[in-house]
Amino acid sequence: MTTIGKTRAELTRLVEDAIRAQPGCETACVPSVQAVDVRSGRNWEIPHVVLGDSLISDIDRAVMSVQRRLGREFHLTVDPESRESASETADAARIHPEQS
Repeated sequence: MTTIGKTRAELTRLVEDAIRAQPGCETACVPSVQAVDVRSGRNWEIPHVVLGDSLISDIDRAVMSVQRRLGREFHLTVDPESRESASETADAARIHPEQS
């Protein structure tokens, strides 16, 4: 099954709209989706949701539902910004021999 590629901003907007459409989640906010390093399947996740006036149980249910549904339709495309930040993160995480 082929999925449609979306940028991080497009996918974040779709995810936030879908979560806010769920009962009890009208005030929730999704700051950003996050890339997941996988070879096939859904290559993104929703790491954080700002609750607003929503209950955590409603948000949990909505996140699981939205990830499952939208993960079947869309994949996260690699944009130049995310490549740079991913490489910077990887460089920062490496332990250099002179530091050990």
